[in-house]
Amino acid sequence: MNAQQQAHFQHLYNAHLNHLTLQGKRPATIDAYARAVRRITEYFDCPPDELSLAQLKTYFVELIGTHSWSTVKLDRNGLQFFYKFTLHKEWQWLDIVKPPQVKRLPDILSVAELSLVLSKTRERRYQSLFFTLYTLGLRLGEGLGLTVADIDSAQQQVHIRDAKGGKDRLVPLPERTLQVLRRHWQQHRHPTLLFPGKGKYNNQPMYRGGVQKALKQVCAECHIAKRISPHSLRHCYATHLLQQGLDLRSLQILLGHGSLNTTARYTRLTDAKQADTQQAINQLANTLELEWQPQ
Repeated sequence: MNAQQQAHFQHLYNAHLNHLTLQGKRPATIDAYARAVRRITEYFDCPPDELSLAQLKTYFVELIGTHSWSTVKLDRNGLQFFYKFTLHKEWQWLDIVKPPQVKRLPDILSVAELSLVLSKTRERRYQSLFFTLYTLGLRLGEGLGLTVADIDSAQQQVHIRDAKGGKDRLVPLPERTLQVLRRHWQQHRHPTLLFPGKGKYNNQPMYRGGVQKALKQVCAECHIAKRISPHSLRHCYATHLLQQGLDLRSLQILLGHGSLNTTARYTRLTDAKQADTQQAINQLANTLELEWQPQ
């Protein structure tokens, strides 16, 4: 882009950020929707308000070939927001790209596999974070954002603030997790953050990309071929609690789900629930009295 185009794009981009803020979008959504506009601008090297329908289709064909459908969906939503609120232009986005409706079950680590991963995590800060994410059932952002003030050792609970959907919740704090957090904090003694970054990044949480990379690396070293990410530790928390007999309503509160249907998907991941289902079906069949008649 030339200087004039660059200035025009910056004006549009700033307006986009303002509209995202005014519409009350969450920080993660703002980041994703802003990245969508930057990405397509870099692809065509021109301001996105000059793009045609054909160019948008070409862009998404290329994006589908290089990125996951979740990324494609985020870019579609981000650009839809940009065109609607910044350019006041309505596109029929289903005519441009339609991500498939896919509901996949996440991979789950067994307790033995999880113990192996934690024991093989050499860097203490990552080990402490992984342990905390699992034993509190946290999303990665929730774990990284924990502060000293969030830990209530007297009530044995943790205050999760400004989580997904802008909701707060309280989760039980296991004694062992408290010990892990105290030991980790004594290594850095940051006045506010429990998981601060290193060096010049000390006053902000640890880098998400570094955490994700560390977990993938230790899973590879443990020869675990499952698709595991930090969010998988939250899935493990939910699944293992169900296997231990915790009811769905209690799990819904712990996870901060708005709908019980969201929590109920974990029943599909538990061997215990599958065994209960099989037993119930057998009992159902066995209650019927049949007198076999010879043919």
